[in-house]
Amino acid sequence: MSAKKVKISVKVNGVQRTTEVEPRLLLVHYLRDVLDLTGTHVGCDTTQCGACTVMLNDEAVKSCTVLAVQADGGEVTTVEGLGSMEQLHPIQEGFWEKHGLQCGFCTPGVMMATMGLLQENPEPTEKEIREGLKGVICRCTGYQYIVSAIQDAAQRMAEAKREEEVGTLHTGGGK
Repeated sequence: MSAKKVKISVKVNGVQRTTEVEPRLLLVHYLRDVLDLTGTHVGCDTTQCGACTVMLNDEAVKSCTVLAVQADGGEVTTVEGLGSMEQLHPIQEGFWEKHGLQCGFCTPGVMMATMGLLQENPEPTEKEIREGLKGVICRCTGYQYIVSAIQDAAQRMAEAKREEEVGTLHTGGGK
């Protein structure tokens, strides 16, 4: 006997999605199996590795421990929503330029954890970055390239923000 399905409405990567799901469906499986957004990886299923990290309502969460129904009415950003091949997000640029990946399995989760970290602390120290990565396990690297990639991303994001502020001042659209 299957559970009665529940209708949920979630904005995913800027697109409103309305779907009927079983109440016990995990957000990671909703993203991967229902929406075919396979950039979010299933690693351990026990909230240890962080490969499934996504942004839910501007907070980094491990989607293997969140039910899809808990995201109802909310907004989810997955690694597919960060940027595009034509316009990489500064986090993606940092990982590309500083070789912040190896096999790539954990990379989407690390990038999304980075998004959460940089939203809370736009200019983290190396120690703060390492502390912010505690919830994500990479078995291929010693984390130094990942830390360098995050430092680079923070710098790129700060530069983009300064340019945006200068542009706003020049166009008379100040706050």
